[in-house]
Amino acid sequence: MAAPADRSETAGHSDGPTLDEMFAWLEQMPVPEGFKTEIVGGAVFVTQQRDTHWEIILDVIEQLRAKYPRKRVKSDVRIDYPGHLNGFASDVVALAEGARKDEKGHWRPGGVELVAEVISRGTARNDYGPKKDAFTAARVPVYLIVDPYTGTWHLHTLPKDGEYRGVLSLDFGDEVDLNDTPVGLVLRTDEFPRD
Repeated sequence: MAAPADRSETAGHSDGPTLDEMFAWLEQMPVPEGFKTEIVGGAVFVTQQRDTHWEIILDVIEQLRAKYPRKRVKSDVRIDYPGHLNGFASDVVALAEGARKDEKGHWRPGGVELVAEVISRGTARNDYGPKKDAFTAARVPVYLIVDPYTGTWHLHTLPKDGEYRGVLSLDFGDEVDLNDTPVGLVLRTDEFPRD
């Protein structure tokens, strides 16, 4: 099945493609090894996974494993979030004990305790904007943005009334204290590489 020539026009109308249809089209496309795809607000983004990107993701996953069993830590797994056509494949997701999948086999956003995104130049605006808005709407308790270009991280907690009330930005080397969140641990950032 071929995708419509102009998805941006049809994605906003009730007769446009659904998120499932859009992902089905993406599965048929030849996405090269080392790239990931996401749909943010009905727009498709294909992002290259760089070594720096992967090293930070793996570091976060390894640290989360101190509390979370392997089956509750995900990377690049589709989760549909509130808003218009939001199917994200976040860099790191930590799921609550008892988290469940929906009827389509996707994890429910209500079971997400932490999302961590390592920004890429081409999609940074998504991480700081529409994705953050969707995570807030889903009441994800912890959203961590890691920026290897500036050597900083940005922690968003306490979602309420459409915004994160707790916001903290510090440098690589400073610890991310998540003890007062459902995550309940401290992430070290001293070995995060920079781009």
